[in-house]
Amino acid sequence: MTWHHHHVLDLDDFSREEIEAVLETASAMKEVLTRPVPKVPTLRGKRVFGLFYEPSTRTRASFELAAKTLSAEVVGITAQASSVVKGESLLDTIKTIEALGADAIIIRHPEAGAPYLAARYCRASIVNAGDGAHAHPTQALLDIFSLRQKIGGLEGLKVVIVGDILHSRVARSNIRGLRALGARVVLCGPPTLLPMSFADAYAGVEVEWDLERALEGAGAVIALRLQLERQQDLSPSLEEYVAFYQLNAQRLSRARPGAPILHPGPVNEGVEIDPEVARGPQSLIDEQVTNGVAVRMALLYLLLGGAHE
Repeated sequence: MTWHHHHVLDLDDFSREEIEAVLETASAMKEVLTRPVPKVPTLRGKRVFGLFYEPSTRTRASFELAAKTLSAEVVGITAQASSVVKGESLLDTIKTIEALGADAIIIRHPEAGAPYLAARYCRASIVNAGDGAHAHPTQALLDIFSLRQKIGGLEGLKVVIVGDILHSRVARSNIRGLRALGARVVLCGPPTLLPMSFADAYAGVEVEWDLERALEGAGAVIALRLQLERQQDLSPSLEEYVAFYQLNAQRLSRARPGAPILHPGPVNEGVEIDPEVARGPQSLIDEQVTNGVAVRMALLYLLLGGAHE
């Protein structure tokens, strides 16, 4: 397979073979991270800029560590500490970074579509690190990579995504990636945060508002963060959410034995997942963070390291 992507904006234009290529490359990159000196010269001389208009811990640190492990030069920019506060537009900022010699720009932005606009007017590779409620492709790829490492192939696997589906860019990208690999995706959440329109928008996706029914026979569960900052009277109270949608041991017993539990973080402690489940043997939450570095190394390598055969 020849790698032809210049940008990574979402997974809707990735074929199954291209997703498999990212996962296979990430496996090799994960081996690099286990070496006594985890550093390779692959991207020496390349310049990777991080441009974050929203706060981020995992994604930002993960991208920076991935680029540095590949020996790229890394520059991190936050909107709060840039000329954005003086009124500089996204395109002006992008053109400035391009003029500084950027080979890749990692963008997180609160508005859906911002990375697409940047990609239209920039020669550097653009990687979407989360745009509004639209997409978060690298989080989806690391989720899929974590599942593959734990249980192997995803063909026919029932994966339940539970929580604030309406505001979740992670859910949207995961739906695309999981469906491309043949998984059965079931969405679950309060009706106000899970419109029936999701079943119409994504072919083959099931909608279930009862968590216990959704979990019957599930092979994996992805719990989402309750995004209280994006909601406007759409969420039940936290007490109601915990009562009906928190992933606890009793509910998890309806899934397959050992079904992996994932969460993109940050976790609202004691809300989406019972703390004992979040820290239990089925949880992949810490592995997701580690795997995020390997997946982002793979993407930077594929984008900047030359043709992939």
